[in-house]
Amino acid sequence: MSNQELTPLFNLDAMTQKVANSNGLTGQDILSVDQFDRDNLSFIFDRAREMREMVQRVGSADLLKGYVLACLFYEPSTRTSSSFIAAMERLGGSVIPITQGVQFSSVSKGETLADTVRTLEQYADAIVLRHPEIGSAKLAADYASVPVLNAGDGPGEHPTQALLDLFTIREELGRVDGLKVAMVGDLRYGRTVQSLTKLLLHFDVSLRFVSPEILRLPLTTMNHVIDAGVDVRETHDVADVIKNADVLYVTRVQKERFSDLAQYEEVKNYYEITTELLEKAKDKMVVMHPLPRVGEIHYNVDKDPRAAYFRQVQNGMYIRMALLAAVLGRA
Repeated sequence: MSNQELTPLFNLDAMTQKVANSNGLTGQDILSVDQFDRDNLSFIFDRAREMREMVQRVGSADLLKGYVLACLFYEPSTRTSSSFIAAMERLGGSVIPITQGVQFSSVSKGETLADTVRTLEQYADAIVLRHPEIGSAKLAADYASVPVLNAGDGPGEHPTQALLDLFTIREELGRVDGLKVAMVGDLRYGRTVQSLTKLLLHFDVSLRFVSPEILRLPLTTMNHVIDAGVDVRETHDVADVIKNADVLYVTRVQKERFSDLAQYEEVKNYYEITTELLEKAKDKMVVMHPLPRVGEIHYNVDKDPRAAYFRQVQNGMYIRMALLAAVLGRA
């Protein structure tokens, strides 16, 4: 198909204009889901759909040609790091990838986070940061003069993951209002669960939290849910929620967050999502997981059309393309 034939279906100039009117996100740090309301969520989701159309039709664009993104990862990552890199390159930009372990950078020599980000901003127009400590992204943003995007700060927040999760729910089920969302697994250390929960409070949803006692949702997050007046229940048993759930959001038990490995061994296989379990679920529902999985969803579940976790992965690139374009497009 020629570019001329594609023109009526995909208009890069129109996308550029929409990004220029980036709903107040241009030049901003992306540190927390608290920055988002229904209006700018709708804006980002609309741009993500356009990014998906662009990738499917022409593969890439020059929207961010000449821009450079620094990816600084103090913790392991597959999906987040690679999707940010792919997002930037799909938009015509370049990447400084410090994603194979900061032990190969000057951090191994004792360099502070503040000095690292102040160095990288000399080369890059934005910095994506993953760090094991809560508040690290805010600290980096305080020192950096370019936008910082939080790619996970320990057990704190993971805002871009929450955005792609919410986008996936909306794309899979056509709406968010009126849904029953069940979150299963490690709710204590799962930053994806806590960030998604906060975003869902903008909508008329019912929430079900399923976890062993030692991995319950932190009280601070639960208080936000209660204060929002959302219909919420806690349980230890997936069977209590599977029949009515529209979304089953499963997380792994995060071994790296446990100081007592004996406790981890007690709960690591607490939940397993099987084809037999899903026979009790609605025909129209979705199973999601931020990945990686370590046994909590059986591989034969992958064949079920309700298994959305790899479509969820793909959506991550489109959401991060939309965010990068909004933050950098006409900064």
